[in-house]
Amino acid sequence: MGEASVTPGTRARRLSGLGELVYEVATADAHAQTWSVVSGEDGDWERVTAGAFATDVSGVAKGLVAAGVGEGDRVLLVADNHHDWVRVAFAVWTVRAILVPLPAVASAERLAHVVRSTRPAAAVVEGRRAHRVVAGMQRELPDLGRVWRLTPGLPEVVSLGAYMDASAVRFRREAASSEDAAVIAFPMSTVSRTMRGAVLTHGALLAAGADVIDRMWPRLSALEPGAASALLDEPLSQAQGLASLVACVVGRVRVGVGRPGSLRASLMGFRPTVVVCGASLLISVYDAQRSAAKSTGWDSLGTFNASVDAAVQFDRSPKKGAWRRLSRSMYDWSFSKVREVFGGRVHLIVCWGGALPEKLDAFYTGVGMPVMQVLGCAETAGVFAANGPEGRVAGSVGSALPGREVWASREGELFVRGGAVFSGYWDDAEGSRSAFREGWLATGVAAEVDGDGVVWPRGRERVQSASAAVPGRFVAGSVGSGPGVRGPAQVGPAPGSEASGGAVERRAAGPSPAVGQGASDGAATVELPVVAGSGAGGGAAAAAEPSDGELVAGLEARLRAHPLISQVMVIVEGRPFASALVTLVRDQLEYWRLVNGRPLSMAAEEIAGDPDLLREVQGLVYEANRSVPRRLAVRSFHVLAEEFTAQSGLVLASGELRREAVLRAFSEEIEGLYRSRP
Repeated sequence: MGEASVTPGTRARRLSGLGELVYEVATADAHAQTWSVVSGEDGDWERVTAGAFATDVSGVAKGLVAAGVGEGDRVLLVADNHHDWVRVAFAVWTVRAILVPLPAVASAERLAHVVRSTRPAAAVVEGRRAHRVVAGMQRELPDLGRVWRLTPGLPEVVSLGAYMDASAVRFRREAASSEDAAVIAFPMSTVSRTMRGAVLTHGALLAAGADVIDRMWPRLSALEPGAASALLDEPLSQAQGLASLVACVVGRVRVGVGRPGSLRASLMGFRPTVVVCGASLLISVYDAQRSAAKSTGWDSLGTFNASVDAAVQFDRSPKKGAWRRLSRSMYDWSFSKVREVFGGRVHLIVCWGGALPEKLDAFYTGVGMPVMQVLGCAETAGVFAANGPEGRVAGSVGSALPGREVWASREGELFVRGGAVFSGYWDDAEGSRSAFREGWLATGVAAEVDGDGVVWPRGRERVQSASAAVPGRFVAGSVGSGPGVRGPAQVGPAPGSEASGGAVERRAAGPSPAVGQGASDGAATVELPVVAGSGAGGGAAAAAEPSDGELVAGLEARLRAHPLISQVMVIVEGRPFASALVTLVRDQLEYWRLVNGRPLSMAAEEIAGDPDLLREVQGLVYEANRSVPRRLAVRSFHVLAEEFTAQSGLVLASGELRREAVLRAFSEEIEGLYRSRP
């Protein structure tokens, strides 16, 4: 990997653009194996050299130029992680266009919003549904010239520029500047369907990637030249995935992009030395190992727990003496099972999001796979703080990267200044200004910063780009040496809201007593105490009071206003208290899964029964109950992953629910809501 004293980030920071990065690597060593792609039906991994990849990128770039994509034009890319995604991205950057990435699960409404907002000149779209939506907007938006369906090898794009001289692409690439916009990143969220796009420059992404690889370099430089290989499980459509991708290319780390739903198989087949993932993967592997030990017997579970304690104590011990090493070696047979799940060769785990509990952080490191937690947001090009092999603090995300400053406000929100901070939101000058407080970016991340500058995440207050930062003013001396922000008075977040803490922290503590698993369809039933308003039924003349039917209809409408919820049917008549059936929007379920770091293979029924999702719905019900008198407040509800449809005979042509038919079809679930009165 080169001399440890010379980090690869130094070279990257001098480059003029991301497109130049591909050709710089190819020029240095055209035969270096820099990529791994899945080939054939068996899912075998095939290595691609730097020279071959540069040729592939040039072919796609020429096709974009031939299609009329100009400098500064936007190119929409709607797809999940795979090698063709990477080819399109670097081709877009090579011709000085701007990439607008979205995941393949993006809803039709969100696709339309992004297309209208960014007005792309071309689009590459995966999947029939998304292609139909984007192509259908060409009449509305004359600027949208070409809409290609993403197919392996991108033949339709490449064929357009097959006879074009390569100099057209080279001239574009050589004219690039680090100040050019490279990406408009739309963060994933279920809070708002009209997210704002954060504009990231080439320089910001290069700096983010260079800083990450430099921080990990003391560990990576110990590998033999050409031995470093990374499997990326972070979505490339998001800033953290982009930062990971750039960091790997900068560090000459061979990159493999796993396909959704096959991560475990990809780990075993690819056998990476570096795994880039979220906390959910590490938590799920730990849970699976513990469950396997428990199913074998209590003795096996006791041995597993002892091995975990040994690994944690080994990591926490400042001195790894002979006795510590001997104690750890007694359980190496158990540790080898964990290492084998990841392919058996992992030298480093980079965990994005800062949601991994301290115990698991120490466990994996004690097993022999050091975990470096990293934290960032779209507005900081995916990263602003990271742990490193030198000075790592388990359970934290380490300190700020070079050139950045961080501090926490009195309300516990993290603010960042310097480094690869974004240049603003696309076509939203007012929103761009409101994101800052006297030069400090409000990240929307809840965290603490200790006296050593180590950042300890405490969850997510909001997705910053969903709305403007909360207005406030600076008050000197609130936390540490940094200024404070005085916001609106607030005791705590509403139950189930994003501000109520990280999903992993809640999961580690176990489900709330109000949340329980429901029927066999994988959905869940929730019982909750009454929080109802008093004004709906009193203080006005009887003639002016709305009827119970109108109040219930209003409550249902308030719940349906949330983007996660599709349909609601409140059940009151003939029952001791009000209950409800709730269905969820299918594509918004996928967004929720991605935002909350759940596995890519998680089924919709599993998501609908997830305790954290149920808490989010529970918070919505709490708020909606305030609009109705106590007798009409919903006291239990049942969540269904599948929506009621006209084909099932549950919905009229007008879209209105056939209430009697729903009552008959889900009588068992409804009766379950009343078996134990809350």
